[in-house]
Amino acid sequence: MTFYGYKRPDGRVGIRNHVLILPASVCASDTTRVIASQVTGAVTFNNQLGCSQVPVDQQYTMDVMAGYAANPNVYGTVVVSLGCENCQMDLVVKAIEERTNKPIKQVIIQEVGGTLKAVEAGVRYAKEMVAEASLLQKEEFPISELIIGTECGGSDPTSGLAANPLIGQLSDMLVEAGATTVLSETTEFIGGEHLLAARAVNKEVHDRIYEIVHRYEKALQLVGEEVREGNPSPGNKAGGLTTLEEKSLGCIHKGGHAPVSNVYDYAKQLKAHEGLVIMDTPGNDPSSVAAMVAGGCQVVVFSSGRGTPTGSPLVPVIKITGNRNTYAKMSDNIDVDASPIIYGSKSLDQMGDELMDLLVRVANGQQTKAESLGFMEMAIARVCNFT
Repeated sequence: MTFYGYKRPDGRVGIRNHVLILPASVCASDTTRVIASQVTGAVTFNNQLGCSQVPVDQQYTMDVMAGYAANPNVYGTVVVSLGCENCQMDLVVKAIEERTNKPIKQVIIQEVGGTLKAVEAGVRYAKEMVAEASLLQKEEFPISELIIGTECGGSDPTSGLAANPLIGQLSDMLVEAGATTVLSETTEFIGGEHLLAARAVNKEVHDRIYEIVHRYEKALQLVGEEVREGNPSPGNKAGGLTTLEEKSLGCIHKGGHAPVSNVYDYAKQLKAHEGLVIMDTPGNDPSSVAAMVAGGCQVVVFSSGRGTPTGSPLVPVIKITGNRNTYAKMSDNIDVDASPIIYGSKSLDQMGDELMDLLVRVANGQQTKAESLGFMEMAIARVCNFT
């Protein structure tokens, strides 16, 4: 199987050709919004962080920003900073250059003379990059060049019965073809972590699976909280899920049956051709998706029993539900109805082939529902309060 994508100078392959207007902090986010709104082909996001953070949280923010710029769906980046934030321009640029050698431009609002002059400079840089990006020709690549993120949100029992096993089927097919698939949401391994650890390729990966689960639980306990106080969510419970363990057993179906070959920390750079890997992310959908996108995923496959509109600024998000009522109510948000698996009109193998076909079409340029609606929610994980 093959798809047509864009070869980047760092060797990676993108399926979209965006120019990213990157806000280095919350104070630059409105400026980047104005810039991106004036340039067709440019994208941005609302960065709520970038300042007043303890080192561990600032590192999360830096990793996401650098990873977004390095994502293969991005041609080049215009970084916009205020000038006095913790995530200083030189730090952000250095972090980006450690991950990629793609085009990059800089605008510092305080140095160019305020918002209007920053917008003028940013628009000029962005239009130049969009013009350069438009000259790229798509090339044919094997499906093994894809790195696929998997996510579930607003889960109900049909997620574990149909939608997540369908994603797992796709994951197994991609792993067999030589691609990388990413299982996320550490809080939703709890109670099923031993099942994932048993599939580890070696003792190091086995121990890392337990480490990230225990670390996450302890981080919440340090501030007097328990993960089970907020997970499952009220929506999960209303949908019929009763315990975190029950939710976890459904979640890990997204990883199919392949061995777990590696465990990555939040938003760190993923490798191609690595099979099934895990990334340590929250169960919160936007911050989990953001980490996988920062890691280099070109597309995310996302199940939701209750239904969700969540998208991404940089990558297509393919939405799947196993609940036929949800599909009927939210067909403007959901790309795939997996309920035929439950009712017996289609097999898991049949729907796996259909989902793979859709994935290839999306990789070739077909928009997902979230893309067509322009949805680009994102968040970044945090450990501590602001300083």
